Amino acid sequence: MDFTTLTYRKTGRIARIALNRPWALNAITRDMPREIRAAVGLANGDDEVHVIVLSGNGRAFCAGYDLKLFAEATGTNEAIQDMPWDPMRDYRVMHGFTEDMLSLWRSYKPVICKVHGYAVAGGSDIALCADLVLMAEDAKIGYPPARVWGCPTTAMWVYRLGAEKAKRMLFTGDLVTGAEAKAMGLVHDAVPPAELDAAVEALAARIAGVPKNQLMMQKLMINQAYDNMGMQATQMFATIFDGITRHSPEGMWFKKLAEEKGFHAAVRWRDSGEPIPEPKG
Repeated sequence: MDFTTLTYRKTGRIARIALNRPWALNAITRDMPREIRAAVGLANGDDEVHVIVLSGNGRAFCAGYDLKLFAEATGTNEAIQDMPWDPMRDYRVMHGFTEDMLSLWRSYKPVICKVHGYAVAGGSDIALCADLVLMAEDAKIGYPPARVWGCPTTAMWVYRLGAEKAKRMLFTGDLVTGAEAKAMGLVHDAVPPAELDAAVEALAARIAGVPKNQLMMQKLMINQAYDNMGMQATQMFATIFDGITRHSPEGMWFKKLAEEKGFHAAVRWRDSGEPIPEPKG
């Protein structure tokens, strides 16, 4: 396939998917989730592949949805409608993006995600859909749009951290380092940046030696436990709520600020700790 937002290659038993918009810190476009799903499909359809490694080219894994496309651009788009808005139209779009990301979680082949730089907002959604996440100790992960204009549609925070720690992250929108994420139990491991590539390669090689049918059975067995805990229902609520956050009075304020001052200015306010303006009356 010809990909525009990522690269795909195979070395032995390992398929390698690399997000490839380095000039934009691999920010998510309309096409990227669909291409992730297609690349996962290629790996699952290749009988030689035992494990998938997901990474990002350039200075970061993924900086989230490209707010120049979705927040800064004037007028309506996939993420924002004129009022009154249709929640189900929004859900249809965002559910599609979410299902594409969840192809990593549902892949029959195990997925290791390598995180350097940043995995924030939608980038954290992608990373946390992997089976195992390895981070550089100085990398950052979090979901800042929890402060305004977002709800993590994959809802992986609660399944990886439990209720209290997930609330700590999503009530604040704070970023934590790879070292902190490891200590919290959010990710499998965090290593010094110079050791990240070697750590990922060693883990991938270890998994690649296991028969595909064994890997598939173990993954299906573990994942069904999360299905039984209502994961799909949680993701449905999260995706609907994500649409509400973008069309609430505060969400519309954020969109207007991004249009007028640029998305960097809007993000600076969002993440500064200054109160988000609330409607009067």
